[in-house]
Amino acid sequence: MNHRGATIDESARKIPVVHEADVVVVGAGPGGFAAALQAARMGARVVLVEEFDMPGGVHTSGLQGAAGPGVGGIHTELMERFAAGGHIYTVTESSLPGWAGNPLSHYERYLKPDATFTRQSFNPDGAGNVMSRMLHEAGVVALYGTAFVDAVVEPGVGNDSIKAIIVEGASGRQAIAGKIFIEGSGTGQLAAAAGVPYVPGGGGQPAGAAWDGVKRPIPGGLLWMMSGVDFAALRRHQKTTGDATLSKTIAEAVAARDIPAHLYRPRMNGRNVYGDLYIGHPTIDMSPMLADGTFILWQNAPYEWALRMDESADDEARARRELRALIEAEASFLRKYVPGFETSTLANVGRYVGVRDGRHPLGEHVFCLDDVLARRRFADAVTRPMTKSFFWDENRKHEFEVPFRCFLPRKINNLILTGASLSFTYETIFMVMRNFPWCTQTGEIAGFAAATCLRKGITPKELEWREPYF
Repeated sequence: MNHRGATIDESARKIPVVHEADVVVVGAGPGGFAAALQAARMGARVVLVEEFDMPGGVHTSGLQGAAGPGVGGIHTELMERFAAGGHIYTVTESSLPGWAGNPLSHYERYLKPDATFTRQSFNPDGAGNVMSRMLHEAGVVALYGTAFVDAVVEPGVGNDSIKAIIVEGASGRQAIAGKIFIEGSGTGQLAAAAGVPYVPGGGGQPAGAAWDGVKRPIPGGLLWMMSGVDFAALRRHQKTTGDATLSKTIAEAVAARDIPAHLYRPRMNGRNVYGDLYIGHPTIDMSPMLADGTFILWQNAPYEWALRMDESADDEARARRELRALIEAEASFLRKYVPGFETSTLANVGRYVGVRDGRHPLGEHVFCLDDVLARRRFADAVTRPMTKSFFWDENRKHEFEVPFRCFLPRKINNLILTGASLSFTYETIFMVMRNFPWCTQTGEIAGFAAATCLRKGITPKELEWREPYF
């Protein structure tokens, strides 16, 4: 019997309010984590809701673990604490010869062979422990294993306000009331539930392909690790066979029907988004991680599947199922066919599929490429002018500012955005402004703004931002 489209009436029920906080944060990724920490350190009563078992989002639960020099504030503190805890792993051209310029490298593939480089990563679980302890030390009430369900919104004049959020965990469905709320989900969950207008994911289309006109979001990816890899043996195989990309080895496995046809396909290219860097298909992508002989690998959902994991439960379930099957197939292929992987083991799989291109909430200002190219200056800039390269223009540095109004969503008075859910156009948030340092900085700014508003007895939209924070 097909029940699709049918509805079930749920009788009205009273949901207990279990916490009343000054600041309520949804999502403990880099943005939500830093927001909760900063607000609590400034004296606010903070409740943080996180679906998984630790803070850090895609960088811990999702295994990304991207380490690097501190950019100030909480991000620098994190890097220092990770290092002090022994959680940062570093490789260079000396410790991993043959890696620079290697076509299997996710990050260093475009370097010249034997070029100097430094690649750092942090242990996702070790980092999660550190971040959890920092929240506890600051007095944040962190509710792990707790899913955000909905927002309770009160109508207002001009803008509405969030009264509480509904969550669900081991104790069932509960409510958390607050004065100021912070969006840290990374996919605009809270903003969408509160009625903030947004643009769905789906940016530039790769050129050179006959698509059907459907706006597809950049596909999500599931990260996983293999340990016990002998990279020196792999490198010898690449050199002696002349098969640097392993394309001959892959063809052999395909002919033997040992791997599915959609596991390895050429990288898509074109003039949009990443250009020739664009992945778009499952390919071999590796990066050193955790310790010698351990590598993290990317498993990407095929672009043409057009999965919207931030809005469709069916798409999310398909991504989890299909990508785990591809990981199993890839691990088996590497062990059977590729020298250096013979005794390797599948060590870890991310807890969720990372969403690269989710909802883009619309704020009081929508930051766009014109802001960058025109070098616009804003009275409410949250940082001093930043200088960055965009993927489509690697050889040129662009200087720009970001206004506080990008943190303020339309229609809601007491909500502050962070990280990948800032009011940015697809091109800017996807190509540059979704990395760990920036998301942490935006969270710290949001936490500071929330605590400042509480002290002044005003809403975030009444806050006059006049001095850069960073």
